[in-house]
Amino acid sequence: MGHLSSMFNGLARSFSIRKGKSIGNGDGREAAEAMAKEAKKNDLILRSSGFVSVDGSKNFASVFSKRGEKGVNQDSFIVWEEFGCQEDMMFCGIFDGHGPWGHVVAKKVREWMPSSLLCHWQETLAQTSLDPDIDLESDKKHQRFNMWKHSYIKTCAAVDQELEQHRKIDTFHSGTTASTIVRQGEFIFVANVGDSRAVLAATSDDGDLVPVQLTVDFKPNLPEECERILQCKGRVFCLEDEPRVHRIWLPDEESPGLAMSRAFGDYCIKDFGLVSVPEVTQRHITSKDQFVVLATDGKQCKLYLPADRAKAAKRLVESAAHAWKRKRKGIAMDDISAICLFLQSSPHTQEISHVGTPK
Repeated sequence: MGHLSSMFNGLARSFSIRKGKSIGNGDGREAAEAMAKEAKKNDLILRSSGFVSVDGSKNFASVFSKRGEKGVNQDSFIVWEEFGCQEDMMFCGIFDGHGPWGHVVAKKVREWMPSSLLCHWQETLAQTSLDPDIDLESDKKHQRFNMWKHSYIKTCAAVDQELEQHRKIDTFHSGTTASTIVRQGEFIFVANVGDSRAVLAATSDDGDLVPVQLTVDFKPNLPEECERILQCKGRVFCLEDEPRVHRIWLPDEESPGLAMSRAFGDYCIKDFGLVSVPEVTQRHITSKDQFVVLATDGKQCKLYLPADRAKAAKRLVESAAHAWKRKRKGIAMDDISAICLFLQSSPHTQEISHVGTPK
């Protein structure tokens, strides 16, 4: 089975899989969480504004978050280099919480999702490798995507269920979005729940940098989303003072008025059309693909190829905050956060060891 088979064998050793024991059980989750702790100790995980880089890796990620004017910062994010102990893999995720407990929900999803995804991917990879009816070498690209898509769907369902059962977090009227990327070699796999956004900056034939949106903003008025909500007896409409903001409502109450159609948590509306199912896509990285931005609010700003990669996210967020204040005078600014994941090695960037903070 070539590369995928070798990958499975190496990962199986790292997870200490014993004969007859599924890696999808508690031991698998504990092993994934142990990997996360080890990665954090080795400065391979970033959960605050700064940057992460490993010598010899093509990956370079810059992260920055700016608290808005509505109270506590409800955004969370994570960058995990060498995801799952694989040198060619990286996980990036950004989470935009909402509601009274939104900041807590966002942090919990940030904490649980990477390890759960790693565990489910291990399980899927093992099952696929052992299935005699699947020829991994005949269509590597298709099989690789199917494994990540299946793993993401199972992960999001498990995380949402775990949130619902958590006794110390009130997730009835609180939730979070999740926009995440796994880079595996020359492929990126994007999974999106909610209305945070992933945008690729690619070089056009004439040398200009052009944005390519990789995700859909899941709003209640999208035809398929609206149809699902209405079939579940939920309602979709705008308030008089917000004629362009479609929200999802309970059948007989003017609540909760959620401005997205997919999210983790928000159990008050889960039976009425809100789902946590991710949209999963893939892209083969080319030499024209420069970097990917994962962002929460303040998405309307110009992309450019920065000379200083370590400060890229900070400058992007500050530009977005400036644009917000200029275009939305009198409206309290939301929290704005961004991850800039660079996809190409840069001869202009000095070698930087592991994790740092932009000045």
